[in-house]
Amino acid sequence: MSRLTSIDSPTDSHVLRDARDLLAKLVRLRDAIVRDGDATHRQWLPAIRRPAFRSAALNLAHYLALRRHDASHLQAELSAIGLSSLGRSEAKVLASFDAVIATLARLAGASALPPYPSAERFRSGHEGISRDKTVLFGADPGGPGTRIMVTLPTEAATNPELAAELIAAGADCVRINCAHDGAEVWRAMIANVRKAAAKAGRPCPVLMDLAGPKCRLAMVWPPPRPRVFVGDRIVLQADEPLKPDGKARGATLTHPEILPRLAKGDTVWINDGKIGARVERPAVRKGDAVQLKVFSAQQKGARLSVGKGVNFPETALDLPPLTTKDLLDLDFVARHADMVGFSFVQRPADIAWLQRELIARRRTKPPLPLVIKIETRLAVRNLPELIVQAAGKQPLAVMIARGDLAVELGFDSLSEIQEHILWLCEAAHVPVIWATQVLEGLVRTGAPSRAEATDAAMAQRAECVMLNKGPFLKAGVEFLDRVLHRMDHHQRKKSARLKPLDLWTGPRPKMSKAAVR
Repeated sequence: MSRLTSIDSPTDSHVLRDARDLLAKLVRLRDAIVRDGDATHRQWLPAIRRPAFRSAALNLAHYLALRRHDASHLQAELSAIGLSSLGRSEAKVLASFDAVIATLARLAGASALPPYPSAERFRSGHEGISRDKTVLFGADPGGPGTRIMVTLPTEAATNPELAAELIAAGADCVRINCAHDGAEVWRAMIANVRKAAAKAGRPCPVLMDLAGPKCRLAMVWPPPRPRVFVGDRIVLQADEPLKPDGKARGATLTHPEILPRLAKGDTVWINDGKIGARVERPAVRKGDAVQLKVFSAQQKGARLSVGKGVNFPETALDLPPLTTKDLLDLDFVARHADMVGFSFVQRPADIAWLQRELIARRRTKPPLPLVIKIETRLAVRNLPELIVQAAGKQPLAVMIARGDLAVELGFDSLSEIQEHILWLCEAAHVPVIWATQVLEGLVRTGAPSRAEATDAAMAQRAECVMLNKGPFLKAGVEFLDRVLHRMDHHQRKKSARLKPLDLWTGPRPKMSKAAVR
């Protein structure tokens, strides 16, 4: 028979002493969180017009206040006496504290016993995330908890069966990249998606992703795609390419106004980090070329190709977040899309600008749900304020755009930063999209790598996973659907689900006598 001890009158003196000590520490920490968090929330209130976000904003403010403290030492002490370590409190900060404090008060024999928080307080945060997940990405009762988004290729405009095949494979919503094609192609894509979704009997929302001020290689020299190696020089020119000196390669940019802002030693990454170079000779006068020296490339070299992205992580670019093309595209997006994606957003004022443009185009229609793409160091820094500005007016999701983010922050920082973004968005009750190169090998070649399979499993902690286009996109959707279904049995956000492990909890094979010996 097991031995049980009443928690109302602890018999172990060290438990009583530890409980009283921990209770005092937690009460002080909670008071600081409420004081600092409430002050932050008051600053945010003018930006919050959407009632559904008010409690989420307050929880986000409390979470930020909590994470200004080092509570790691308290976690070990709480675990030692069998209590929650508060390590999964993102969506319910004060409720988590109140539950632990209520138990500690009873363990400590306190004269005044605080009540336990209601079950509704614990559920409300994740219920809010689930509600907005359905609003943005659609309902899929038979699918995994994490929705699947696919980027449509141009073929989706002329092949009506493609959308139907992707939805049947498990796609829940689709993305149209406004950097490619045009209004007629987009209209045909959307019509095919709507028809396929109606036939399937469930919604398939359409995200239209504004291109934003993405800097790309406009022309390269010598054509068509020169290969560069470590130690080579690249000349970036403002106008049409001039033949570079010696072994140098040349290119122009879609945003040549960046060139005068580059200083000696600034880092330039090309093609999602495949080529790394530093400014060796900056522009002295307007119109001067900038000379780079390559310090990072594959041993076999890497090619300069027209259309490949260029990143300047150490340079203040100050490009307008909405380009002339974006504003023209927004006329179509505001009428036809279910969500709008905002690329390279960095400041709350950027979101305010887009919100004004949407209001002008939608007039009396409900606000269009927004997806903000986190792609730069400044966007990460400003993420709490970006969330408040956006979610305070309309349903919001945050996309972890890991391609540009890895280049901007460094590949060694990406894993840490994407965890931070997941935690912060959970605290704000905002859905997250896990994006960039998910199952890229499978989608492009038909064969996944082991690392891709692990990445797909990790993506289950987000509310949506995005696949890019490729010839094996349908196979990628089917594979991802299976992985997400499996992971739903074992994980919810950061919490492991203790379901039976069928691999080891079923009937065990008998060991042979030789094995025993």
